[in-house]
Amino acid sequence: MTKKRKNRGRSKGDKGKGRMVQCTYCGKIVPQDKAKKIYKRSSFINGRLAYELRKQGAYIPGSQQVSYSCISCAVHRGRYSPRQEEKRRKPYKKKR
Repeated sequence: MTKKRKNRGRSKGDKGKGRMVQCTYCGKIVPQDKAKKIYKRSSFINGRLAYELRKQGAYIPGSQQVSYSCISCAVHRGRYSPRQEEKRRKPYKKKR
């Protein structure tokens, strides 16, 4: 069967089986190296109050949450956009 991409759409290389994660939006199980990571920062303090405290020089703690998205959900929600046809990798041609 022909391959569309040299890396088969994944970044694991030659490492064996990769860890599976669940898409946050549709619940689909996808390999971690194929899924798109989305970082969300959440603060424990109200936004307006945090703004006032930051103006006075205070440090506002927060936590960073990581969620994973499958390719189809990432494209649908605008988190990831495929490259234009001209900018894509050219197909491999065998030398004779």
